[in-house]
Amino acid sequence: MTVPVLRFAPSPNGYLHLGHALSALANFDLARSMGGRLLLRLEDIDVSRCRPEYETAIYEDLAWLGIEWEQPVRRQSEHFDASLDALERLERRGLVFASFESRTEIQRLVEGREIHGAWPRDPDGAPLYPGNGRMLSAEERNRRMDAGDAYALRLMMDVAVAQAGPLDWFEAGEGPRGETGTVQAMPQAWGDVVLARKETPTSYHLAVVIDDALQGVTHVVRGQDLFWSTSVHRLLQRLLGLPAPVYQHHKLILGADGRKLAKSTRATALRELRHAGVTPADIRRGVGLP
Repeated sequence: MTVPVLRFAPSPNGYLHLGHALSALANFDLARSMGGRLLLRLEDIDVSRCRPEYETAIYEDLAWLGIEWEQPVRRQSEHFDASLDALERLERRGLVFASFESRTEIQRLVEGREIHGAWPRDPDGAPLYPGNGRMLSAEERNRRMDAGDAYALRLMMDVAVAQAGPLDWFEAGEGPRGETGTVQAMPQAWGDVVLARKETPTSYHLAVVIDDALQGVTHVVRGQDLFWSTSVHRLLQRLLGLPAPVYQHHKLILGADGRKLAKSTRATALRELRHAGVTPADIRRGVGLP
């Protein structure tokens, strides 16, 4: 029988907080209960925001919580070639196009469209891509790339969905609305998602499915904020011929304002709690684990 493989995959762009502790402990506990392996992966594709001190802090925080993981630690930034190979495979199937609008230009386009009614949003609330990147000729695209213009490489979602056919995944946890068991994937809700940018040769969506497959991950345990991202991941797995793990999404730790904890909102870091005298047992109770 296949040995279960789980992973905890934080980004070293800030200090871990209670939400990270829940995911890390949930992965560690499940791996141990199933006699499986726990991997640690650093999702550092945005190298401009990642810092060595944050990576060191991740190791310190996890060790303090009593979590053990296998070596070596995989850094996504050291394996861009795997994502580039996958991207080329999708391009050969005619599933990738380049867009050159900036985020500000996209916002203006959406505002113009919304004069006539609400513009569709993805599950995270961001507007679907409204530009004309698909209409550019190969010559114009190459000219702008050669000129050094900023660009994003996007997936032609409707064509990709048509090629992939119906998709689902097995949910061993629970979605935001109580979804469990076999869940129908709806990648089209995300529109033409970004697969790479000029300054970053892969996106989270592409890198995560590539790394999970290369590392043999069998069970993905993560927060409900990534529940519907699984639709995009299942689509990419089908297109690239990659295996589908079992997914288990857990509830989020919310702050006093009712929003999920986040580095961007300066959620209290685990290292601060540790220095204040909080114990690993306190953390477990605080995130609802035995």
